[in-house]
Formats: sequence, C-alpha cells, structure tokens
Amino acid sequence: MTDGADTDRKEVRVSVSAHQKARWREHADELGMNQSEFVRTMTQAGRRGFTVSPDEAERTDSEDETPGVDGLEDRVFDVLDDDYCSWDELVEALTEDIEGRLETTLQRLQRENRVEYSGRHGGYSLTNTDGD
Repeated sequence: MTDGADTDRKEVRVSVSAHQKARWREHADELGMNQSEFVRTMTQAGRRGFTVSPDEAERTDSEDETPGVDGLEDRVFDVLDDDYCSWDELVEALTEDIEGRLETTLQRLQRENRVEYSGRHGGYSLTNTDGD
C-alpha cells in the first residue's frame, strides 16, 4: 500500500429507513463503534463470500493438509492488488475480515437468543437457557 492510503478516503452515502438506522446505531453503540465503523464492518462482512464447491464439501478435514489456505491466498491477492504491503498492513487487512465474520455471527446468535451482550458487564455471554 502506498503512503497516505489511510487518508485517501471518499464519502459514500446510503439511505435506509429510520427504523433500520436506529437499529444500526443501537448495535454500533453496543459494540463501541461509530456508525461509519459499523457500516464499514457490515460492508466488509458482506463482501466476503464463503462458498464451498461440492468436491470440497465431500472432502473430510483429515484429507485437507492446509485447511483454509485457498481462501487466505485469494484474500492476500485481493489485498496486494499491484501494491506493496508491509506485514502489519497485510495482517490488518486480513483480520478485518475475521472481525466482520465475527460480527455477523454474533448478530445471528443474538437474534437466535443463544448469545447476549451486556453493556453493564462489558461483553458477550451465552444466554441462560436452562431457566436459572
């Protein structure tokens, strides 16, 4: 990446319903993010598709000596995209994807009432499902 890449930002405007904006703002607040960070995170999560070919789905884990490497390799190529990147820049770019996937998973688990977030306790926990 070139010097100043982080400062070369462009504005993008999105129109959503008032209800959707309120939900996004509430969730962003729960995560300690501003709305821009939250929308960027959601967008990154959405851009990262996860597909498995039928051949890969039939293969057992023990047959794959390097699980996840093919996807990682593709993401490295996407990040480099004709520029030089330092080790730290690569790590940052690749962990953004993990953060996005984690965010999506936590949202789903909260909708399913399997995980809950407590601002008072400062984190996530499993939902008490045994009636205690």
